[in-house]
Amino acid sequence: MSNDVRYLLDRNSVVAITGASSGIGAALALELSQRGVALALCARRTDRLAEVAEHARARGARVLELQADVSDHEQAVAFIERTLETFGGRLDVLVLNAGRGHCAAVEDTPTEQLYSMFAVNVFPLWYLVRPVLPVMKSQRRGHIVAISSIVGKVAYPYNAAYVAAKHAVVGFIAALRTELVETGVEATVICPSGVETEWAHVTEGNPIGELFAEGIALSRTIASERGIPRAPLQRMKSAEDVARQIARVIEAPPGHDVYTHDGSYDLVALAMKSRRDYERAMLPLLLGMRQAYEARR
Repeated sequence: MSNDVRYLLDRNSVVAITGASSGIGAALALELSQRGVALALCARRTDRLAEVAEHARARGARVLELQADVSDHEQAVAFIERTLETFGGRLDVLVLNAGRGHCAAVEDTPTEQLYSMFAVNVFPLWYLVRPVLPVMKSQRRGHIVAISSIVGKVAYPYNAAYVAAKHAVVGFIAALRTELVETGVEATVICPSGVETEWAHVTEGNPIGELFAEGIALSRTIASERGIPRAPLQRMKSAEDVARQIARVIEAPPGHDVYTHDGSYDLVALAMKSRRDYERAMLPLLLGMRQAYEARR
């Protein structure tokens, strides 16, 4: 397969998106609907999903909406089966977007939370990709896109189970790509940094968005008092901005992991070269988040 492969979308294209009721998933559904594609959307929240589906249809898309919890194997497989039944056995793009975070120190993370992080963020990769691969291989065309996170490459404190799960997403796509060489099927992992969605406020345990905000505020004082640079942080982006980037990736698979925020690649490169250097650079934030977390106990 050539390196310049493109999957330009048209009215015959079928795209399935999990976690499509809000955030990046909803924004991507609306972005792709403008291209007139057929969309298969699933999420747990029926009312929110129905709103997204209605807006997508208004923009020209044919839409299948299905309430499903993809952490459940049977529901995940049923979503793929219904998609194939509805759209004539065709599926061009699968976007693995459903996910959830948590907020807890390692010693405070209950076993149930650990299982939940992998059940939502990791296991559905197998549940959904397994039944899709024979279809895409038969078509000699397809693109599997998994939404990981910058924490699939680096780490922040007080969400280790989520960080581990998103590292697993990166590893899954890397391994999958090695199995798909010269099949006509592509796989890409997307690693966003901060996105303006409700995600950070509905994490299991406590809202990690609040912990980050408090930690960032404290980090400025820490950096000033110690006479060291502030931690390098990426600017927040809207879900719509990230969705537009993902749409471009779908149409022209890059063959490498994708970072949606300026500065993310440099941060990852620093961590890969030296974890200690990464921790030094991030020290004001790490200490600020520690102060904020301990104050909550």
